[in-house]
Parts: sequence; structure tokens; C-alpha cells
Amino acid sequence: MNKNLIVVIGPTAIGKTSLSIALANHLDCEIVSADSRQFFKEMHIGTAVPSKEELAQAPHHFIQHKSITEPYSVGDFEKEALDTIDRLFQKNDFVILVGGSGLYVDAITKGLDTFPEVDPKIRKELHITYETKGIEHLQAQLKVLDPEYYAKVDKQNTHRVMRALEICISSGQPYSSFTTAIKKNRPFSIIKIGITADREVIYDRINQRVDLMVEQGLINEVKSLLPHKNLNALNTVGYKELFTHFDGKWELDFAISEIKKNTRRFAKRQLTWFRKDPEIKWFPYTGDVKEVVTYIKEKSTIK
Repeated sequence: MNKNLIVVIGPTAIGKTSLSIALANHLDCEIVSADSRQFFKEMHIGTAVPSKEELAQAPHHFIQHKSITEPYSVGDFEKEALDTIDRLFQKNDFVILVGGSGLYVDAITKGLDTFPEVDPKIRKELHITYETKGIEHLQAQLKVLDPEYYAKVDKQNTHRVMRALEICISSGQPYSSFTTAIKKNRPFSIIKIGITADREVIYDRINQRVDLMVEQGLINEVKSLLPHKNLNALNTVGYKELFTHFDGKWELDFAISEIKKNTRRFAKRQLTWFRKDPEIKWFPYTGDVKEVVTYIKEKSTIK
């Protein structure tokens, strides 16, 4: 346990990338991304992938390493990221894990629950149902089969709704019955750093980021991905709204306003997820990185 995983988390657009790079430079270590939207090489502007300049400042892993056409689950990430972290610990006492995807952070820090195998036919049938009847039909089905999970799941996250239904239908039991919340022991110490700000500040930063994405070419990026719009990786904020625009259903200005609104909602859900974790030490987004370093040294197993 003389190795330390520094986890940098917080809502979108709060400054996790810049803090993680500053910490990596101070600790002379590498960064593992747990941002599930940044895994895919075809998605760049709309996922706020670190710039070339930022990537050059510290070694990063799990940034644009997959194609949107490749199946990639949180279970795949857990295994590959733990292997990478283990390898990085062989040359340094610190590794930084950074991201706003709570489930992916938990996969590394707590471990995933074990679920039964799913018949591929069920998965295929659910995809067909989604394409023909929409997410609302799947939401209603989940409400009947597992009202407990329905009450807390992000109902607009198609992947999670479908995953829960797969388990319900395959096993004949509620998805929530397989979520034990038993934390798995990891062979390293975990120090969690949260970055936050007043809600108005977070929302303002989100609005500014979306405007910058549009300036950087988000519209053309999404347009180039139109042939793949039904892929699960693209069913995410910043892309699905513009697909609706290209389908002729929304004006461009309205689609952009919806991106801002849905990103703000996403940030609210992120904070709700993270604030349930008492192990997180919160710092203001305007804080001095030296304060974070001091805290890490106090909590570190390396003295």
C-alpha cells in the first residue's frame, strides 16, 4: 500500500484537466483518464479532449484510444485501467486518475458489481425496441421491472437504461438486486480531490465552453459523424442535439441552447453522484494548487 492513486473529480468544465496536469508535473507522474466520452478518437471537440499542448505537458492514457465502432464497456475499462495503473506504479509512487464519469471512477476505486451473462438476442431486441419506439418505451419498461433502480438512474442515459433492462430480462430479477455496494480492496492508497464552485459559476463556465466548441468547429464534427449517429457512443450531450438539428427538427440556435441546458443538467447529476462520497476533499476551482499538494502529502503513504 505504498502507492497512491490521486483521483481528481468534479463537474464538467470545472478545470480538472489543468489541475491534473499541474499535479502530474509536481509529482512527476502520469495521468489516466476516466472520462468515458474522451475514449473515442472520432469525438474531439464535443468531448473537450485535452489539447495537444495539454497532452504534451504530461503523459496521458485512455484518451482517444478507441473507435466509436468498437464495443467498450465500463468492465473493459476497469480491467485495462487497473493493468495500466499497476504498470505505472512500477516506476512511480503516484498515478493520477481524472474524470467526471462517476461510474468509471468508481470502477477503479471501488470495483464493479458482478452481473449475470446476457443473452445477445435480448440485447439485440432491446436495440430494435429503442430504434422503433424510443427511450420512453424503455424507461416505462424499466419502471415496471425495477422501480428502485428506475428512481435513481439517469433516465436519459440510453446505455444505462438498456443495460439494466438486459439484466432484468435475462435474470428475471431486478437489476438493483445485483448492486451490492461492497467495495473491493485495491493494492494502493486512494486520495480523492474534488473541484467545485458555486452553481452559477459552473453553469456560466459550461455556457462559455459550449460557445467555444461551436467556434472550434463542433457543427462540422457532428456533421461528419451523421452516418454513425445511431451508435451508443454518440448518444451523448453535444452530439444528439445536433443530430436532431440535422434531421430538420430543430433550428441550430435552439440545438445549441439545448446542448447548454443538457450539459448543465449533466453537471448537476455529476455533483449529486460525487457528493455522496465522504472520502472526497473539496477545493475551490480558483484555489492554489499548492494547497492540494499539501493535502496530498498529508494523506500520502509516502513520507
